[in-house]
Amino acid sequence: MNGLTRFVLDHKRVVLGFWLVVTIAAFAAIQPAGNALSQQFTVPGREGFETNQDLGEIYGNGGDVAPLVPVVTLPTGRTIDSPGITRQLDAALARVEAALPEARSASYASTGDRAFVSDDGRTTFALVYIPATGGVDPGQVEARRAQAALEGVTVGGSAVEVTGLDALRAAAGESEGDGAGVLLGTLVAALGALLVLVFVFRSFTALVPVLMAFVAIPTTFLLVWPVASVTDVSVIVQFLVALIGLGIAIDYALLVVVRWREERQQPNVTNDAAVRAAMRHAGSAVVFSGTTVAISLLALVALPVPFLRSIGIAGLLIALVSVAVAVTLLPVLLATIGPRLDWPRNRRDARASRAWSAWARLVVRHRWAAAVTSTAVIAGLVVAASSIQLGNPQADSLANAGPARAALEKLEDSGIGTGPLSPFDALVRSGDAGAVAQALAQVDGVRSAAAPADWQRGGTALVTVILTEDGNSVAGRATLDRIRASTLPGEVTIGGQAAQSVDFIDAVYGNFPLMLALISVLTFLLLARAFRSLILPLKAVLLNLLSVAAALGLVVLVFQKGFGSDEIWGIEATRAINVEMPIVIFAFLFGISMDYQVFIISRMREAYDRTRSTETAVVEGVGRTGRLVTSAALILGLAFVAFSASPGTEAKIFATALGGGILIDATIIRGILAPAAVAILGRWNWWLPDRAARILRVEPSRAQPDATPGREIVEVEPEREKASVAGGFRPDAPHDDAPESPPAVPVGS
Repeated sequence: MNGLTRFVLDHKRVVLGFWLVVTIAAFAAIQPAGNALSQQFTVPGREGFETNQDLGEIYGNGGDVAPLVPVVTLPTGRTIDSPGITRQLDAALARVEAALPEARSASYASTGDRAFVSDDGRTTFALVYIPATGGVDPGQVEARRAQAALEGVTVGGSAVEVTGLDALRAAAGESEGDGAGVLLGTLVAALGALLVLVFVFRSFTALVPVLMAFVAIPTTFLLVWPVASVTDVSVIVQFLVALIGLGIAIDYALLVVVRWREERQQPNVTNDAAVRAAMRHAGSAVVFSGTTVAISLLALVALPVPFLRSIGIAGLLIALVSVAVAVTLLPVLLATIGPRLDWPRNRRDARASRAWSAWARLVVRHRWAAAVTSTAVIAGLVVAASSIQLGNPQADSLANAGPARAALEKLEDSGIGTGPLSPFDALVRSGDAGAVAQALAQVDGVRSAAAPADWQRGGTALVTVILTEDGNSVAGRATLDRIRASTLPGEVTIGGQAAQSVDFIDAVYGNFPLMLALISVLTFLLLARAFRSLILPLKAVLLNLLSVAAALGLVVLVFQKGFGSDEIWGIEATRAINVEMPIVIFAFLFGISMDYQVFIISRMREAYDRTRSTETAVVEGVGRTGRLVTSAALILGLAFVAFSASPGTEAKIFATALGGGILIDATIIRGILAPAAVAILGRWNWWLPDRAARILRVEPSRAQPDATPGREIVEVEPEREKASVAGGFRPDAPHDDAPESPPAVPVGS
């Protein structure tokens, strides 16, 4: 880091010119980069995906898209068999077909199949399959068109209303407002971050971290563009780059700027020396933090799912660009205009926070009580996480008002249930479609199966399989397993949106434990070198895993079980969490929360190297970083609050998981459990055997943990001790008084 900082400061104009050119090019690339993003979500090599691909090619619709479901419940005394009802139903659906000319539909009116009618004959529905266009909100435009086409249309005196998963999402978007898009959400989050920074710095220096994000976000888009030209990059990446990039870039800059102000306020320190000292300490922490984020995203890059792989690539670019900006452009700005921006000067950074230092001393004094209490809270959330159910949010949670919700309630009240919203599509490649439908109808969990006569093309036929339960539920997945295991009269493969969702779970989570172990080991090795210890990185990895599990537990409680989702967002319990959510949450939250661990432990390590006291290291580490970590967590939290304002249940789940997880991590884990654990472990925190030190290529500590608490075996080299004294080293001196290479041997705890 010293060499890089020296180069950057010796070539200020070159660095500024480079970033100016890159930023201009980056802003120009935002639009074409967005246009290059893929709208499709694929799971190559799986039966559901391959079947859906064939459906799209042969029939031009259906596949990885849930059908729209027009529903009508006739007045008391009238049934689907009453005179004129079938003709009126056929006329109503003709209006939908005219509004959606590329759609494929089936109903009782077109097939005469009682599979589309309730047992009492009063409620009937149709299935309207639209082309699978993909994107962030697929099918919502078509749902609005279908409902508009049925405006004022009645069957037997009752209105015909359109429901379906996409129709319900469209209704939720209308009730909450369509949102002002990624740009407005980013601006709102940036404004909130600026307010936090103003509170932290109380000077114009608050503008510097925002400026770093202003450079990092478009630069990431610039790098995404060529990647999107050679491989599929999901459209969801634009949200992640904007909002997560905002939080990470500001956090990294915040760490460096706070340390620069602290160093600058030491006696007889020039601004250039303050920049170099800040980069030597905080800059190194930023590099390690960014690397841990990158490592955690290997979980996504290594998966055989292009959608998740592209999110991992984008996340890698976010972290790497934010680090690059923080270690090159930021020191140049601090060395040039930094002092002029640091007005009015705030002397708080010259000393540790009194409040956080007092809190750290309280935690150290009551370390066991703090550890047990915080562990109990985290354990409760982890237990909640163990009950997670994977699948699309249940239909009831997607909208609580409007025609789509009314139609859904009609299906449920009639006894049909939510099965028509997520049916399976059986593609009959050879054999009799009618016989296949009869066989499928006998499978446990299947309500009915229909084979419309006009659903035959290119030597194939289609059978729609309607379940008794939501196809995205646990029961629906079990039914799919039974269907695929059954013997059918012909060559049949099963597709549909719900079937592809099940295949996604198998593809992603089959090897996830192995990936989790790999990422944990890589992170451990990186942090072992950074902290010069084996115990500290082990604790950091374990606490991070607990942090991610706690965030998932929060999501389960709030959304799956519905504790607070209705009161906050008007969303009923989803009873399931989107299949992609846990792994995306893990990849981002594991890396982001590790940032705080690196910030705090790096400062503890620095204090311990100077004082050789574990308790002093805990107090100083928390006292110096408590305000910083809290501010960084608030900034990221505000970014996700802005994201949660987006229409759609999925966006709110993702924002709650990351925002809530970060706040849990920064308070309960980093503010209580982590310092309590360090205090409990004492000298064991700094244990690094000689063999491990040689492997990691770091200098070993000569102090080894003793079996007797409160004692430490110490070997002191007289020459090193004399050199430290001659150099003016004092345990109670400010940081700049510590030698460049602090003694590597403890002097007591």
